[in-house]
Amino acid sequence: MIPRYSRPEMTEIWDSANRFRIWYEIEAHACDAQAKLGVIPKNAAKAVWQVSNKKYTAARIKRIENIEKKTKHDVIAFLTELAEHIGEYSRFVHQGMTSSDILDTCLSVQLTQATDILLEGLETLLSCIKERAFEYKRTPCMGRTHGIHAEPITFGLKLARFYAEFLRNKERLLNARAEINICAISGATGTFANVSPEVEAYVASKLGLQIEPISSQVIPRDRHAIFFATLGVIASSIENLATEVRHLQRTEVREAQEFFSHGQKGSSAMPHKRNPILSENLTGLARVVRSAVVPAMENVALWHERDISHSSVERVIGPDTTIILDFAIHRLSELVKGLVVYPHNMKDNLDKFGGIHDAQRILLYLTQKDVSREDAYKIVQTAAMNVWRSFGVDPNSSETITPQSSDNFENTKFSENRLIYFLSLDPKIRNVLDQKDLDFLLNEDTLLYHFSHVDAIFDRVFG
Repeated sequence: MIPRYSRPEMTEIWDSANRFRIWYEIEAHACDAQAKLGVIPKNAAKAVWQVSNKKYTAARIKRIENIEKKTKHDVIAFLTELAEHIGEYSRFVHQGMTSSDILDTCLSVQLTQATDILLEGLETLLSCIKERAFEYKRTPCMGRTHGIHAEPITFGLKLARFYAEFLRNKERLLNARAEINICAISGATGTFANVSPEVEAYVASKLGLQIEPISSQVIPRDRHAIFFATLGVIASSIENLATEVRHLQRTEVREAQEFFSHGQKGSSAMPHKRNPILSENLTGLARVVRSAVVPAMENVALWHERDISHSSVERVIGPDTTIILDFAIHRLSELVKGLVVYPHNMKDNLDKFGGIHDAQRILLYLTQKDVSREDAYKIVQTAAMNVWRSFGVDPNSSETITPQSSDNFENTKFSENRLIYFLSLDPKIRNVLDQKDLDFLLNEDTLLYHFSHVDAIFDRVFG
C-alpha cells in the first residue's frame, strides 16, 4: 500500500521483519512442544531459541530473498536461512509440519494484530462521534428523505445514528477477530499423522490463538471470508458518514463542512473553492476495501484438502484492506472532530418553505377531529401544493410560476407558516376546525413536538 494512505503502526504488521519473526516463534514454540513430547532432543529446542540474532534485519531478509530466488519456495528459504544460525540441530526444526501450518497461523496472528489496531481506531471514532452528538443534541435541522425536506430532526440525532452504526461495527469486528484468531498445525492433509495435536495446542496457547477443530492442511477460508466481509461493512459505514458530510457541505445546503485550515487550497484554478476532499477520499478508499470482499468469498472453495489459489489473493488483500481501513478510520475521526457546524444555516433551511414540514402533524390532528385519513391527506396535500406554488414551484406543471411576494405573509400571523395559512382558506377546514384549533396549530411549539423523544433515543444509543 502506498505511504499516502498508510500509518506506520499498521504497515509494520505486514513488514517482512514481522512476518519472519512470527514464523520463527511458531517454529520455536513447536520445537518446545516436540521436545516435551520426546520427539526431538531438548537441546534442539534450546538451540532454536539461542539464535544470537533473533531480529530479522535487512541483511537477513535479503539472504532469505536470495535463497527463495533459487528454491522458489518462501518457507523453505526461511528454514534454510534459519538453519544457518542453528547448526546441526536444525534438522529437528519443522518436524512433521507443512508450509501451511506456518503460513496460515502467521496470517492469523497478523490479522489479529491488525484487528486490535482497528478496534482501537473504532474506539477513538466512537468517542469523537459521541462528543459531537451531545454537543448538538438539540440543534434543529431538517431531516431529508430522498434528498427532499421531510420532518425536523436534530443534528445530534443524525450523529447518534452513526454512533450506533459504528458500535455495531465494533461488535462485528470483535466477532470477526474471534473467527480469524486461529492456529492450525496439523501437518499434511490435516491428519496429525506426523505432528501431535498437543504441538498445535501448545503453539496456540503461546501465540494467544484458538485451535481450528479440523483443518484440511489449511485453515478453512470461510473464516477469512467473514473477516474481510466485516471490513467491507465497516468501510461502507465510513462512506455512509462521509457521504452525509459531502451533502451537508454543498453550497446550497452549507449546514456543516470539513475544517479548512489556514493556508489550505481548494482548487488550482478557483481560489474560492473549499471542497469536501477528506469525505471524497474516504468514499474512494471504502470502494477499495470492499473490492476485497468478493475475492475473499471466492477463496472459500479450494480443491480437495488444499490448493494455493487463495494465497496470492491474501498476500494482497490482507495488508491492503487493513492498512486502508486503519487510515480511513483515523481520517474519519479527525474529520468528525474538526467538523464545522452551522446551526443558523440549519435553522434557515428548516424555515425555508413556510412550515411545509408540519404536514404530517396537521394530518394527524385532522384525524383526531373525525376526518378520515384519506380526506385529511387530500386537504393537507392541497394546502402543501399551494405552499410550493407560493414559492414559485408547481409540482404538477412545467410552467414558470412567479413566487408570491413575501409581503403577503410577513405582516400576518402566518409569516412563518404558509401551510396553515392555505389550510385556513380551505372551506372544508372551516367545517372541521374552528379558530381556536387554527391558533393552536399555528402557535404550538412544533420543534418541541418533533423533539419530545430525543432524550429517550439518546438513552437507547448511549445508555
